[in-house]
Amino acid sequence: MAIMRRYFSEYISHYRATLSLGIPLVLGQAGQIVLGFVDGAMIGQYGTNELAAASFVTNMFNLPILFGLGFSYALTPLVGQLYGRKAHFEVGSLLKNSLIANAAVGVLLSVAMYVFLLNLKRMGQPEELYPLIIPYFWTNLISLIFIMLFNAFKQFADGITDTKTSMWIMLMGNAFNVLGNWVLIYGKFGFPEMGLLGAGIATLSSRILMVFAFLGVFFLTKKYTRFLVGYKRSGYSRQHHKTLNKMGVMVGLQMAMESGIFNLSTIMVGWLGSVALAAHHVAITIQTLGFMTYYGIGAATAVRVSNYYGRGDVGNVKKAATSGLHIIWLLAAMLMVFLFVFRFDIAAIFNNNPDVIALVGTLLVIGISYQLSDGLQVNYANALRGISEVKAMALISFVGYFLIALPAGYLLGITWNLGITGIWLGFPIGLTLAGVMFFFWFRRCTRT
Repeated sequence: MAIMRRYFSEYISHYRATLSLGIPLVLGQAGQIVLGFVDGAMIGQYGTNELAAASFVTNMFNLPILFGLGFSYALTPLVGQLYGRKAHFEVGSLLKNSLIANAAVGVLLSVAMYVFLLNLKRMGQPEELYPLIIPYFWTNLISLIFIMLFNAFKQFADGITDTKTSMWIMLMGNAFNVLGNWVLIYGKFGFPEMGLLGAGIATLSSRILMVFAFLGVFFLTKKYTRFLVGYKRSGYSRQHHKTLNKMGVMVGLQMAMESGIFNLSTIMVGWLGSVALAAHHVAITIQTLGFMTYYGIGAATAVRVSNYYGRGDVGNVKKAATSGLHIIWLLAAMLMVFLFVFRFDIAAIFNNNPDVIALVGTLLVIGISYQLSDGLQVNYANALRGISEVKAMALISFVGYFLIALPAGYLLGITWNLGITGIWLGFPIGLTLAGVMFFFWFRRCTRT
């Protein structure tokens, strides 16, 4: 016990610093989680087919959205290192170039999803879902550019350790989205009852609102004055774009591949019918309770690692990463108990179909089995991002997620006829392998 006390006493200051940065990020992510729950519950109570259609569209868009989020994450360690050296002018210049780069990626992602839309009926989904899928797909496609612009502002703010501004803007946007859902899905205050399309319009409107809110904070308040000078006086920088693109594409690929094992599995699940697709959507939505919380702490870890790395303090780089893992695993342990006890009750919030509820309960047991692995891979992927070690991160993700998890899910679920349960059994295999490889690569990169 004495050894354990001495060990953890070394990390108390790191726990406090990580939580100080991470709690606003977690709260902002919690807003996203609540929004996902409310969206799913409102759509699911409206109809099972609407829930199944939302599942397909949401999971298809998670790939470009998470790639875009990963691309924007390149800004955080770069800003963190400059901010640690008090290079405020350069931070402002970097933000300006990041907005240009993120907007360009937003356009490219929109074009890619439009091509996907043109080939939508080749995906083999239930025929009755397409009239619901297509209009909802359009609202998500239009919103991609606004997601990318917001991401650029958010990662800038996180990099300078101002995690509260983006938290409040996200919470405001989520509240607006929930209200919009209620009004447009069910037809309140004289608006027509629009069902799933109403949910899409509410989401699009909230994403536009969040971008304008950040623009107002940045340009019209004194909060970011010291960075505004560099933003206004700097121009296009080829070097900044080269750095942002080099890091951003790798981090984006890592996050897209991580999400891809869940999102691309949706296509396989769709082959099994609307009930399986609806249950898959509900279970994944519930699983984000852990994933997004872990990423809030992981993002704080990346900022702290980047600050220490910019100063050349490798000892504290490793302690910052380790403290992040301790916090994430504590959260994971609590979530595992919560999900096991209340798995059927949570499922019933989303849909009253007993077949869907029973299937969600089964899937959540599998989800519980990989929470520690998920926490491990989230923490050390972010730690590697903090030291700008992104190529290896993308390669490890490709091996763990695409070469192991997806084929394992197909083999178990489709080839061996285990259905959606078999598809989900591929997830713990890939996440565990990726987490272990991230950990050992980080240890290799931080040897002294």
